[in-house]
Amino acid sequence: MLLEAHELGYRYGSRHPWLLRGVSLTVGPGEIVGLVGPSGCGKSTLARLLAGYDRPWEGRVTLGGQPLPKTGYRPVQLVFQHPEKAVNPRWTMGRTLVEGGDPDPSLLADLGIEEAWLRRWPSELSGGELQRFCVARAIRPQTRVLIADEMTTMLDAITQAQIWQAVLERAARGQMGVLVISHEHRLVERLCSRVIELGSGRA
Repeated sequence: MLLEAHELGYRYGSRHPWLLRGVSLTVGPGEIVGLVGPSGCGKSTLARLLAGYDRPWEGRVTLGGQPLPKTGYRPVQLVFQHPEKAVNPRWTMGRTLVEGGDPDPSLLADLGIEEAWLRRWPSELSGGELQRFCVARAIRPQTRVLIADEMTTMLDAITQAQIWQAVLERAARGQMGVLVISHEHRLVERLCSRVIELGSGRA
C-alpha cells in the first residue's frame, strides 16, 4: 500500500508559527525512502503525523488511498530513537513482545534476540537489546510501512548492521515500505533508493 502525505501542516497552537507547512511525500510498497534535515526542522513531528499519533492542522495522510485506521493494529509502525521510552518498565520483555501479536521466530533470530532476554525486565537490557525488541514488535504481517526515526543512531556499528539487515530483508520479502529518518547522510544514502530533504518545515 502507498503511504501518502498531502500538503501537511502542523503547529503547536493557533498562536504559534508553523513547524511544518506544505509537506508532501510518498512511500511505496517495498520502497526504502530517506528523510534528512537539520535538527529542529520537524522530522520527528512528521514521523508522528505519518504514523497517526498526531493529527495535522492541514492536509491529510492516507494509506492505500484511505485514512489511517483509528482503532486496532496500526499498519504504519513507528520506531523511536530511545527504546527505553517505548516499553513499559513493569512488563517483562516477553510480554512486551507479544503486545502486537505473536512474533516471527525467524525475525527474532535475525535480530539476535536471545530466548533468555524474554524473561528479563527492560532495566536489565542494554539500549541495543531493547531496540531489537522494539523493531521486532513493530514488524508484523499487518505492517505496511515502518518509520524508523533515528532508530539506530545511538547503537554500535555491529548492532546497527544487524538490525538494518533484518529490516531490509522483511521490506523486500513482504513489500513493507520503510521511511528512514536520520541526520546521518551516509546511512540514508547507503540504505535508500531516494532521499527527501526536509528544510524550513517543507519537503
